[in-house]
Amino acid sequence: MSIEGKHVIIVAGAGPAGMAVAVALAKAGHEIIILNRDIKFGGLAEYGIFPSKLKLRGGLKKQYWELLDRPNVHYFGNVSIGNGKDLTVEDVRTLGADAVVFSIGAQGTKAIGVEGDSAKGVFHAKDVVYHFNRLPGFGDRPFDMGRHVAVIGAGDVMVDIAHWLVRYKKVERVTAIVRRGPAERKYNPKEIRSVCANMDLPGIASEVARIKDRLAAVGQNPDDVLKGLTDEFTKCEPKISETQMGFKFLASPKRILVDGNNRVRGLEMEDNKLDPKGEDTVAVGLKQYYEFPCDAVIFAVGDKVDETVGLPYKSGMFVTNPNKTGNDPDDALFQAFDESTGKVVDGVFLAGWARKASEGLVGIAKRDGDWCAEVVGRYLSVKTQGSHSDVKTVLDKLGATLKARKSHPVNAEGLRLLESSEKGHWGEDCIGEFKFASNREMIELIERGRA
Repeated sequence: MSIEGKHVIIVAGAGPAGMAVAVALAKAGHEIIILNRDIKFGGLAEYGIFPSKLKLRGGLKKQYWELLDRPNVHYFGNVSIGNGKDLTVEDVRTLGADAVVFSIGAQGTKAIGVEGDSAKGVFHAKDVVYHFNRLPGFGDRPFDMGRHVAVIGAGDVMVDIAHWLVRYKKVERVTAIVRRGPAERKYNPKEIRSVCANMDLPGIASEVARIKDRLAAVGQNPDDVLKGLTDEFTKCEPKISETQMGFKFLASPKRILVDGNNRVRGLEMEDNKLDPKGEDTVAVGLKQYYEFPCDAVIFAVGDKVDETVGLPYKSGMFVTNPNKTGNDPDDALFQAFDESTGKVVDGVFLAGWARKASEGLVGIAKRDGDWCAEVVGRYLSVKTQGSHSDVKTVLDKLGATLKARKSHPVNAEGLRLLESSEKGHWGEDCIGEFKFASNREMIELIERGRA
């Protein structure tokens, strides 16, 4: 069957999940319109992983360019979706597409919820990651860290932030604050190689000794725990700063302590113990408090979707169909659902972080997109053409709407001009590869290139 007459799919988002949906459905012969908030495609892969991981990013870019080069794929970057944005959800739905897949990521941020969280020197981890990845709006924003930075968390995000602080900011000290113990650390041992040359080994040994009785109380041998932790400090990347990195275990931040200028001067911490919970453990506060001095605090507190988008929303997530269909993958997991009517939002699907916020490793997001494409494919296979428009009509209507809204969409040709210019700047003050830090710079460059 020819592409003409196939259903038009609008994918809102160009990260690993959305692009996986687009690849699968484009290969199946459907016309794909990609609406992306950012000018550049990539999403998490472009702005959420450590920017020196050029091999991973380069492989994904190659796949995404191959997608955009297909004649049945139409890319519109710099188009935001939501109330008060370039297009509303209703605008998108009335364009005439047969299905709409929202893969717009977890663009909201959970509140920190700790007293003093508005102080100068308190940051969300996502904002910091956006900053060193030079996401427009964050790349040129000042992030004053001071000398000693506390990072709340023990996962890969903490390690990426520590990597930036140790090797690029070259602060004096980084301390990872961990609610549980060393045995419950969540980061990938391969990731810790980026900072392990800067580990304060005597300080870490002292920290484990400080909590040894609480570890022993749940059957953990402190010596074995310490060895398991430090044995992973192998194949370390060369040391290029004098930053010292350490940990504070069994500790929960309860309050941000500030000076007279509302600047961070430390944390009030609560000591924790470990209680068994099945085969795992949980941290339980001991109501014993102490002050921990630091100049900045970075919270990795998780993400949520943006409730202002206009999709059915509840408790930090867009709502999906609670009524399982029995298919594999289950259609219900990807169908938007309106609880006020008790009905599925016909033809509207969710993928990636939009479906399940904070589960956003590149591989997981891509797999989610692949599953979503199967669900959408099933939907399209039984859907009649009905009153829906052909792709030219949809594209014309989209172009007219964006023009009326005075939007500045960027197509694949514009992205080629931008990429060529950025490659000419590589080697300048940047991590991994050069990026323009503002949409204005990128739009002006593209317009000059077209002139």
